Amino acid sequence: MAETNWYVVHTYSGYENKVKANIDKTIENRHLEDQILEVRVPLQDVLELKNGAKKQVQKKMFPGYVLINMVMNDDTWYVVRNTRGVTGFVGPGSKPVPLTEAEMKPLGIRTEELVVDFDEGDTVTVTGGVWKDTIGVIQSMNHSKQIVTINVDLFGRETPVEISFAEVKKL
Repeated sequence: MAETNWYVVHTYSGYENKVKANIDKTIENRHLEDQILEVRVPLQDVLELKNGAKKQVQKKMFPGYVLINMVMNDDTWYVVRNTRGVTGFVGPGSKPVPLTEAEMKPLGIRTEELVVDFDEGDTVTVTGGVWKDTIGVIQSMNHSKQIVTINVDLFGRETPVEISFAEVKKL
């Protein structure tokens, strides 16, 4: 598989979520799941004060921009560039410039691959988060998002829970 990088796409202001939805739909229709891995509209939690009440809301970190993790080739460039609401890639002329590791770090997006010693069907224990010390069996693994789905016992029922690779240890 070719190398994937994060690219920034400029959109009409206020169209970020529509562009994300349109690109996601195009990925599904054209079967580009292996070339365009993820489309994100970065959000941040902000405390707003309205009518004397504090309220936690999510605001776009970069209004007018969408981040895309993809393999850059003529086909993927064409698909993204010709999506309704997209004005172009960020970069000189028509040549998109991928984000560097240093630029990705403050966004909280991990680009390094974690090497794991567990696989589907293995029994694992959760080492952090709300499910800490819970034991479960891995049902599925998503390497691109670096999460595992395990079944945990919740109120006497098997319930699937998604947990980060970093918070799971093989028994």
